[in-house]
Formats: sequence, structure tokens, C-alpha cells
Amino acid sequence: MTQFLQILVVDDEHNIREGIAAALSADGRVIHTARNGAEALRVMKNSGPCDLVIADLKMPGSINGLELVRRIRGLNAHTDIIIITAYGTVETAVEAMKLGAFDYLSKPLDLKHLRTVVRNALEKQKLLRENIILKKRLAQEQQIIARSPQMKKVMEIAEQVAASDVTVFITGESGTGKEVLARAIHNMSARRDKPFVGANCSALPESLFESEMFGHEKGAFTGAVRRHVGRFELAEGGTLFLDEVTDMPLQYQVDLLRVLQESEMRRVGGEEIIKIDVRIISATNRDLRAAVADGAFRQDLYYRLNVVPIDLPPLRERGGDIPLLIEGFLRECNVLHGKDIALSQKTQDLLMRHSWPGNVRELRNLIERLIVTADSRVIEPAALPDEIRFPAREQQFDLESAVSVAERKAILAALEQVSGNRQRAAEFLGVSVRTLHYKLKKLGMI
Repeated sequence: MTQFLQILVVDDEHNIREGIAAALSADGRVIHTARNGAEALRVMKNSGPCDLVIADLKMPGSINGLELVRRIRGLNAHTDIIIITAYGTVETAVEAMKLGAFDYLSKPLDLKHLRTVVRNALEKQKLLRENIILKKRLAQEQQIIARSPQMKKVMEIAEQVAASDVTVFITGESGTGKEVLARAIHNMSARRDKPFVGANCSALPESLFESEMFGHEKGAFTGAVRRHVGRFELAEGGTLFLDEVTDMPLQYQVDLLRVLQESEMRRVGGEEIIKIDVRIISATNRDLRAAVADGAFRQDLYYRLNVVPIDLPPLRERGGDIPLLIEGFLRECNVLHGKDIALSQKTQDLLMRHSWPGNVRELRNLIERLIVTADSRVIEPAALPDEIRFPAREQQFDLESAVSVAERKAILAALEQVSGNRQRAAEFLGVSVRTLHYKLKKLGMI
């Protein structure tokens, strides 16, 4: 299947904007447009990171072309940006390139030259994407740690379901690695060479949900100036991962159910029936049965998604995996940041004792932060957050300590009752003077 590349064209002049979009339109490319910098950032937030942005230098509003380069670099360092302008100077071009622009072109544009520059930029993006995919696969292989009995059971089920196209439903707390497991199932399946496409149902605005999932045709609604390819088509032949599926708008759940039942769909505003070959893996950190009971989730869709359930245990219940996770994350983050950092034994011991409310994600993020900010070859406990260095001590109630507390109180009360006379205190307590003396000594009262 064609690997889709996303291009965003930003210009306040409609004819220029649409002319560039038309000139660059081709199979395997998804073209977005925006009238100004603020709208461009909104488009990128909704559509996901773009491979290439072509932006005018002077635009209305507070975000001009150079500021847009800065903002995009802050959001995604891998996006390439081409600046175009009719008011160019050498100084402006130098500043744009220093900020990270891929190229700087003057108006009126030579469309042939523009296509060549775009082709070079997208070729770079393809190589970058392949490199990222390889790194992610390596990282995912390292993160699937299954030493504990709970995770061994999870991986046994994952290997079994990977051999088929059965729908899988993954549950677990935030940060337990639901998407990592979904990718692992995809990578073990016969679909491994096809796309793995994620859709976070809680992050998609309700007004754009239908278009993002199923796509739309040109003219389907105001602002739909060209065809948009949805997540189902992007995942054709591969796997579509629906994360936080409990947050899917109720009104669109019937559309998803129909696609799952019939393996076909229509784009918004379209008449063409499109056959779909996509494996569905969904996930949530909430109780989906409760959502069904509350009427927030369709029962028939629940049964359709929940064919094979897999529950990921929290990290606090799989402590035996923590040393291997630490080792894997150290190796991964050292390679990623070009460092060679280790943890002292005391640091590792403290990490082992932490309860990890944020689960595997919290552990991985901490390891990366420690490596990035390390000022020595070995990380000592002083570099750890206070909640890990100084864990709240849990009160330990055992029988011996409880008996000691009770005995101390009883002896003190008896001695007070008889004005400190041990003979009478022993009689009052029903023990011998010798026993009372032994207890006083043991309890550190004499």
C-alpha cells in the first residue's frame, strides 16, 4: 500500500494556496491548507504531524512564516518547512535557514522548481520515517518484558491472537503499554508489512471525528476543499488501533459498528462504497462494561470489539519485570541520545521500591530524563525525584509490636494506680514480680 505523506500549504492568498496544493497533489500525498499561522497550527493539531509545510513569510496575525517555523520546530523537529515570499532578503533567508527551514523560495514561484524541492524534501522524509520505524520496532521489542507470570500470560495470548485477524480488546491503567502491546500483536501478525495506524478517540474533536476516521469528499461540508483520506483507508491491509475507545462519541459508534460488520464504508459526502481490510485492536483504561451500563457505549459494539480481551497488569503487580525494563530503557535512551550512562546500585534499589502509579510510561520517561540531564557517568540517588528518594514509610502492624504497645500501657497504668510499687503492681497485673521486672527491662522502662 502507498505510504501517505502529509503536506500543509499556508498562504493568506486563496489562489496561491490552492494553486500550490493542486500542483503538488499526487498519489500517496495528503494535502492540507491554511490561511494563516494560527490556522496552520490547528490543522497540525487535528491531522497529526505533517511531513512538509510550505508557508508564506508574511501573513496576517501574530504568527508569520518565521514564527511558524519556530512553533513547528517546537512541536515536531522532523517536519520540513519551505518558506516562500515576494519580499525576500538575504538576511531573512539566512534567519529562516538558521531556524531550520529546508529551503527558501521567492515569488512568483517556478512550479517546476517547487516540485523538485518538494520531491527532495519528501525523499528525505521517507528515509527519516523508515529510520524512525526501525527505531520504534527496536524499542518496542525491548519494552515487551515478560519475566513475571502475569506478563508471560499476556504474551502467550498475544502470540495466539496474532496468528489470526480476531478483534482484540486491551484494558489496563494509563501507562501500562496498551499501544506497545497492540503494535507487538501487529508486528507478530501476517499484516506486519502493512501500516499500523493509531487513533486516540479522546483526542479527536467530536466535530472532526467522522471525517478523521472515514475521510471526506471535496465539498462534503464547508471547508472541505479536497478529498481527505481517513484512518481506515490509511490502515488498509494493516491494523487500526483505537485507543481510549470509551471516549468515542455515541453518535458515531453505529458507523464504526457497520464498518466492522460489513467491512466497507463511505467517505463523508461520498457515494462510493469502499471495501476495507483492516484488523481492529482497541483499548481503554476505563471500565467499558460500566460505560455500557450507563448508556455511554453501545452494547452491540462492545461485544464486537471485546472478542479477545487482554488485561495488562500495572507495574506494581509485576515487580520482577522492573530490572529488565530499567536495563532496556537505559540501553534504548543511551543510543537515542548518544550517551553511555549507568545507574548506581542504590539508585536501582530505590527504583525497585517505587510503586510507579504512572506504570511503564512513568519509568521510561524517568530513565530518559535522568540520561538527558546526567552530569556524570553514573546516576546516584540524589538525581531522583523526592517521591522516589524519600518514599512515605508505611506503618507496619505486626503481632509482636501490638503486644508490646499493649503491655507498656497496662504496666504504666498499674504502676500509676499503686504509686510505683512494683510488688503491688505485679499483684494488680496477675504476674510475679520477677515477670514484671523482665517486662520492664524488655520494654526499656528501667
